Amino acid sequence: MSGDTGATPVRGRPIRVLIADDQMLVREGFSVLLGAQPDIEVVGEAVNGREAVRRVAELAPDVVLMDIRMPELNGLEATSELVAAGAAARVLILTTYDLDEYVYQALRAGASGFLLKDSSARQLADGVRVVASGEALLAPTVTRRLIAEFSRLSELPSGPAGPRGPLRARLAELTERETEVLALVAQGLSNCEIAEHLFLAESTVKTHMSRILDKLRLRDRTQAAVYAYETGLVAPPG
Repeated sequence: MSGDTGATPVRGRPIRVLIADDQMLVREGFSVLLGAQPDIEVVGEAVNGREAVRRVAELAPDVVLMDIRMPELNGLEATSELVAAGAAARVLILTTYDLDEYVYQALRAGASGFLLKDSSARQLADGVRVVASGEALLAPTVTRRLIAEFSRLSELPSGPAGPRGPLRARLAELTERETEVLALVAQGLSNCEIAEHLFLAESTVKTHMSRILDKLRLRDRTQAAVYAYETGLVAPPG
């Protein structure tokens, strides 16, 4: 799922990015690639998750490129701490490990996107723009794996999809149209695609999405997609 990739700089200024990775060559490489973009500014680096949390508080970046496997505090734990602290920064997980458990755990932790480290320079820059704009970003292979993981978990009585009562209660607050939009978000459609599917203006879809997040008390559309699966609103394909 992703939004348009031509997002304008946040609040009329460059998108501020913090790079958290324990490998110096990776940090330097990403810094060069993103620094070449006129609408993106790399404001800092971190060598582990603990430092990433501290530097987010110091630098207030818009987006954190977060590796998963790091010393002291891994990327998943660092993401959870940032979300719990109410940090405004969006987390874009970058990893070489295309594994189901990491995809699911990263989104549960509150990450707004997930890309593999072998993504092209353009995909990386576009990913930063999408996440900074408030959209969610999942590589196509990651989306398929995420759906497969929800399918597996839904078969476990003790899994996150099991006790749905408390979660489903908030769904009653949504209008019929908002419920339709939420279901399509969970299927990976962008605002533009949802607008075409429901014969609505894209601005109307954005309004619905904003109200959905507010009513369900969710951070972004990634969490909305997770919510839709965990409540059973959307069933993983058989």
